[in-house]
Amino acid sequence: MHEIITGLVFEIYYPFIAAIGVPANVAVIVILSRNRCCLSGCVIYYLVSMTVTDLLVIVTAVILNRIAGMYFPFSFLSITPLCSFRSAFNYAALASSAWLTVSFTFDRFVAISCQKLKVKYCTEKMAGRVIIIVFVLSCVKNTFTYFYYEPMYLVNNVPWFCALKAVFYTSPAWTAYDWIRSILTPCLPFILILLLNVLTVRQILVANQARRRLRNLNTRDNQNDPEIEKRRKSIVLLFAISGSFILLNLLCFLTIPYVRVADVTYPSGSDPDTFIFILQESGYMLQLLSSCINPFIYAGTQRKFRMELMNGVKYPLNLFIGVFKC
Repeated sequence: MHEIITGLVFEIYYPFIAAIGVPANVAVIVILSRNRCCLSGCVIYYLVSMTVTDLLVIVTAVILNRIAGMYFPFSFLSITPLCSFRSAFNYAALASSAWLTVSFTFDRFVAISCQKLKVKYCTEKMAGRVIIIVFVLSCVKNTFTYFYYEPMYLVNNVPWFCALKAVFYTSPAWTAYDWIRSILTPCLPFILILLLNVLTVRQILVANQARRRLRNLNTRDNQNDPEIEKRRKSIVLLFAISGSFILLNLLCFLTIPYVRVADVTYPSGSDPDTFIFILQESGYMLQLLSSCINPFIYAGTQRKFRMELMNGVKYPLNLFIGVFKC
């Protein structure tokens, strides 16, 4: 009975993520690429790159992995080489998404806290370099994941499905690699984003207090201070994005040390009646949810983005009405 309920949850949850996440992320890419949201060039670079990696996560991890595995378990995607490639690409896309969020958070920290470094670092050229480096390193780091697996079955000399090699649990090299991979994603990004947010908040509070003393304004005038208002708007987007990342990756972050300390093997997490299965799957579901939440953050925090989104929705409706009138 528990397995049936779990299966129904997965059958509803993952198609819902795909149905919402794909069009939402595509809309963000189109809107931000038009550069009409009054955002700086480097911010647009980071937001577009984050959206692209989120879209890749939804396509690979949600559609090609979870949904295809549930509805088409014996498709060509389950052949061992493709299964291994999908797994490696899933890890690379998740790592890219996490580290681009770190890069964006650091860029905004520099823009707010380091005025001298801001001139050289917060540029479109630097943002482009950082994005390329993050993507390349994420792919290189997770390439080794392809060699985790061996076939579960051999049918007519065709290897099917993926099973972790036995040497994965006995080899010190594989154990060290898995520790490093787990630390680099999502543990270290989680800690860095949290730390950078704390430092950014501290810097903003100090800067606002200094500005109030300098201008010698009362509380009411401070609320209308254009510089403080501009600073407030710039950090709302940052805190919304990084805050959602922290919240949605918190369970996954806590799961990793628990699994290591409890010395649980990965196959033991395939039984839906066990606590470790519920813990691992819940963390993974929330982690994938973070790949489709950012478009709603942009719509909720950026007025220009909402206007462009509404214009995009109205355009096909106006075309339809115009054709109908003709």
